[in-house]
Amino acid sequence: MAKVITEEIKIQELVNSTRYIDAIYPSREFLGERLKSGKQLSVYIGMDPTAPDLHLGHTTNFFVLKKFQELGHRVIILIGDFTAGIGDPTGKDETRKPLTEKEISENSKTYMEQVGEILDLNKTEFKQNSRWLKKISLKGFIKIASLVSVQQLLHRDMFKRRMKAGESIAHHEFIYPLLQGYDSVAMNVDGEMGGRDQTFNMLIGRTLMEKLLNKDKFVVTTKLLENPLTDKKLMSKSEGSYVSLLDSPQDMYSKVMALPDEVVFACFELCTEILTERINDLKSGNILTAKHELAFEIAKMYHREKEAIKARDEWDRVFSKKELPSKIEEFEVKSGSMTLGVFIAGWLKVSNSEAKRLIGEQNAVRVNDNLIADWNYEVKKGDTVQVGPRKFVKIKR
Repeated sequence: MAKVITEEIKIQELVNSTRYIDAIYPSREFLGERLKSGKQLSVYIGMDPTAPDLHLGHTTNFFVLKKFQELGHRVIILIGDFTAGIGDPTGKDETRKPLTEKEISENSKTYMEQVGEILDLNKTEFKQNSRWLKKISLKGFIKIASLVSVQQLLHRDMFKRRMKAGESIAHHEFIYPLLQGYDSVAMNVDGEMGGRDQTFNMLIGRTLMEKLLNKDKFVVTTKLLENPLTDKKLMSKSEGSYVSLLDSPQDMYSKVMALPDEVVFACFELCTEILTERINDLKSGNILTAKHELAFEIAKMYHREKEAIKARDEWDRVFSKKELPSKIEEFEVKSGSMTLGVFIAGWLKVSNSEAKRLIGEQNAVRVNDNLIADWNYEVKKGDTVQVGPRKFVKIKR
């Protein structure tokens, strides 16, 4: 067992942190006393594998869990392979589509590798909630459900909005927070952490632990990575707009450079461990300089400094000097020539209507550096096609 550190200054650095942490339940003082006890605590975060990759928005949680590890406490990553098959409506005003067992299995394959970029895997446990949730009988579930009132469930902001708007709420959406809450009971943990949008579900777990185990679980909620002008989440797996931890260094760098200026310092604060003093220095300077430093730091964190330097040079080559990338994907076609629309649909694996939108409506397609808005424009062997700022391909026959 790791040595538990009870130094007051280190405990206060965690408990009183406002950089990553939004709130602590029942209080910061409660968590502080638990950390001073000298007992090794177990704290977990649950993640439903709704996509194969984690993104920058998840890393805020890992930085806090890293602090728990450094104090000698036990960290658990719970893969919600059972709950992902139900669908948590968190943050949505509509029912989320449940995933199949095959999708869940494929999505969670590389989670350990991605989490290991921040956490010490030797001090991290990975569990799946299907181990206990599959075994709950109907009688057992009714007992769990009896401990939470309908009024408690209807108190959830999202459900309130949907009821007010006359939109439906499916029965399984009430079941989800009960099952997520039972995870805490099954593992008999001391604490749970997650994004602020998970507060309701985590507090349901706190209720179940009090009633079933007579144990007071602490809950740590973290700040969400949001655009300060719109209050919308900056990274969304369901909408496909995010910087993935599996992205290449070049993609990471260019995606960060493409972020709106107003979110740069939120990303510094929630997605990196750069000192606050350095972030404040950058706030008084040029935003482009700050964005380059952020892009470099992100690429370096997940691909090391050498690859980050290459990514920075590649970005400069393509976006500053307007040259072609040093390496361009090749796409083979069987015929000597074909229409641009058919090519885009085949290469990007999108529908014809999506290809038409990219070509005709968004003016997002260039051939040999010439803007083309004609679906029937013929492309041929040797042509270089560009879609948007980052996608390039050379046609090969």
